[in-house]
Parts: sequence; C-alpha cells; structure tokens
Amino acid sequence: MLPQSKSPRLNLVSAGFWENQSGRTVERFELLTAPTGWWLRGTIVQMDDAESAEARYEIRCDSAWRTESADIVLRTSGAQLDLNVRVESGHWYENGRINESVDGCIDIDLGWSPSTNTLPIRRLNLAVGQASGSLTAAWVSFPDLTLQPLAQEYSRLADQRYLYMSNGGSFKAELLVDKEGLVVDYDNLWRRVDRGSTSPSNQLA
Repeated sequence: MLPQSKSPRLNLVSAGFWENQSGRTVERFELLTAPTGWWLRGTIVQMDDAESAEARYEIRCDSAWRTESADIVLRTSGAQLDLNVRVESGHWYENGRINESVDGCIDIDLGWSPSTNTLPIRRLNLAVGQASGSLTAAWVSFPDLTLQPLAQEYSRLADQRYLYMSNGGSFKAELLVDKEGLVVDYDNLWRRVDRGSTSPSNQLA
C-alpha cells in the first residue's frame, strides 16, 4: 500500500491504460489536478515466466510540473520494496537520505512507465521545431527502485509528436501524445489501449 497522506481535493483529468509491446506489461494511470499542482498515479503489472511484479506510484508536481515528491511500491511474490522521494531546494531525498547524484534535477522518470514523459513535455512547453537541449532526470531504476541521473533531450516535431533521446542519443523514440501531453504511442514500445478521459469537474477525495 502507498503511504496514506493527507490528500487535497483532486480533480481527475484523464485515466486510461497502456500496454507494452511485449504484451506482458500493462499499466492503468490517472492524471489529476490538485489545488497546488498536478498528480500522476498508476499501477503497473508485469507478467514474467520467472516472477511477476506489481508497482504502484504516486507523483506530485507543482503547478509548473516540477517534481516535488513521489511514492513507489514494488511487490513480487517474495518481497516488497518501497521508495519515498522528496525534493527540497534542488536536493533529492531517497527514503530520507540525500542522493547527490541527482542534485538539481527537475523531473522524475520511471523506468517502467511512459507516464513521466508527460512531466518535461508539459513543463518545457516547447514550440514546434524547438529542442530542449540537454536535461538530466532523476531516473527510477526497476526492479531495485533506486534513483540515478539520466541525460535526456526532447524535440517537438509537430503539435502532438516529440522525439525523445537519452544517454547521449543512444536511445531514441518518437512519442505521439494527446492534448494533455500523455503518451498515445511510444514508438510502438508502449501504446494507449484506452483513451478515455473524464471531466476535470470529477473530484476525488
């Protein structure tokens, strides 16, 4: 279970499902607004012949889409790992301990999910034809749930299409997103299988 924090009144903006090209990983996600910013929540289920896993996450951002905190829980048949992340004055704390390797990062990036591509896409608000230049994200490695720096870059190719690169361009993927900046197609690695959304007036406690 994720820690039970005092939740503000939340408005559900969009919810849906992603499926990995392998057919063995699916995710249900939610994008919500809060009085002071944005929340992302999701449940990832990875089915594996050796051992299956379930991960749940909740990411909280300010109104400018800068990561403020996150809680991630990973369960397998034999263990549970918990990662609590908070950001204070540019310093990232990993389960209460400062992680200097990701000092100054703005975005969290989940290794098992396309959800966090939305954060820099919305935060940067690039014009078509514009590139972000080099960025460094605090990347959450799965299944060990550790924070590591990951060099990234985004280029906006069209109104709803982006080129994403990481590790100095050794990884590249074109992202098709919806009007909320949520991934619809991640270069055939991930695809949206339910594009349902709800009105922002739908409030959750």
